[in-house]
Amino acid sequence: MKEKLHHYTSRLVWTGNKGEGTVSYKAYDRDHVLSVNNKPEIPGSSDASFRGNPERYNPEELLVASLSSCHMLWYLHLCAVNGVVVVDYRDEASGVMEETADGGGFFREVVLKPVVAVTSEDMVEKARSLHHEANKFCFIANSIKFPVRHEPDIRVS
Repeated sequence: MKEKLHHYTSRLVWTGNKGEGTVSYKAYDRDHVLSVNNKPEIPGSSDASFRGNPERYNPEELLVASLSSCHMLWYLHLCAVNGVVVVDYRDEASGVMEETADGGGFFREVVLKPVVAVTSEDMVEKARSLHHEANKFCFIANSIKFPVRHEPDIRVS
């Protein structure tokens, strides 16, 4: 099998210098802007628990969102090639991160709770089983060391 490499780039610009730089822990904002060529910018910060701006996305939220998005994209692909017609997909993903005594931390798990609408009752079981398959293919899920659980709700539309 031929190995295919895909390269991704992004740009981050810290916008939180309040004039003194990092002279002290409280002297600067955690605000920054993430961008990728020719795409809308993403306003970022740290979590509010770590002196971040609660109106901006934090890395932990973006990690959970990346897992949710990657899973959905693989899931829709697998449904399409397996004859499962999805007409609506929504996910309420959540993650649990544990902060360690030294100030570091790690994610314990992420739970995806997709609500999927299919067009026929005879597709429900296959639709449910394809969540497991999608997890096997998701590039992001394959790159982390914590579990990603799925609690799908499959409905007929």
